[in-house]
Amino acid sequence: MTITTVGLDADDTLWHNETIFRLTHARFAALLADHADESELGTRLAEVEKRNLRLYGYGVKGFTLSMIETAMELCDGEAPPSVVREILAAGREMLAHPVETLPGVDEALAALSERYRLVLITKGDLLDQERKLAASGLGDLFAAVEIVSEKDRGTYDRVFSRHGTGATDAVMAGNSMKSDVLPALEAGAFGVHIPYHVTWAHELADAPEGHARYGALETIADLPGWIAERCV
Repeated sequence: MTITTVGLDADDTLWHNETIFRLTHARFAALLADHADESELGTRLAEVEKRNLRLYGYGVKGFTLSMIETAMELCDGEAPPSVVREILAAGREMLAHPVETLPGVDEALAALSERYRLVLITKGDLLDQERKLAASGLGDLFAAVEIVSEKDRGTYDRVFSRHGTGATDAVMAGNSMKSDVLPALEAGAFGVHIPYHVTWAHELADAPEGHARYGALETIADLPGWIAERCV
């Protein structure tokens, strides 16, 4: 079997991301503690985020706008200016947060880049994702970078045809079962799940147990060996 291309997710696959969102969420909850307890606030914010995904897409800017909207709803349209300022400040801090790659990433990508064409396939804000890739020091290892609005079967069909020899000769690896694994399998690629210790609720999905092209690894360090075993 020939594998020519390896697609890799970015956030929470190559570097920390969701933990930053969780810290900001806690900060947001403290700001609005007089208007809702943390559980209710989390539910309301999740509802607003889901409603806004088709308008704002994924990433810090959409999250910040959704926090402001949630605050306005909880305050009957009269959120204090100080609260709005604090939410905006939190969003700016997220966009400037240092990039910390996950253990084993540098070595795994260096090994993979010697044998395969690497393609970064990520959702999120264009400027923020470009900033994080540049700050990570990993940019030179990728043959191509695709920052997309959604990850579905069509996305993987297009990306692996554009930057490789098609989805059947490709592997997609990432922490999201919903975005990185299932649609890649639908396109005919291998789909490898590498979990992060926390996952955004909108990215949860059941594993495709028994699928011939599905793999589950504990760490990205195991990815080069997993792929090599299938290149026979």
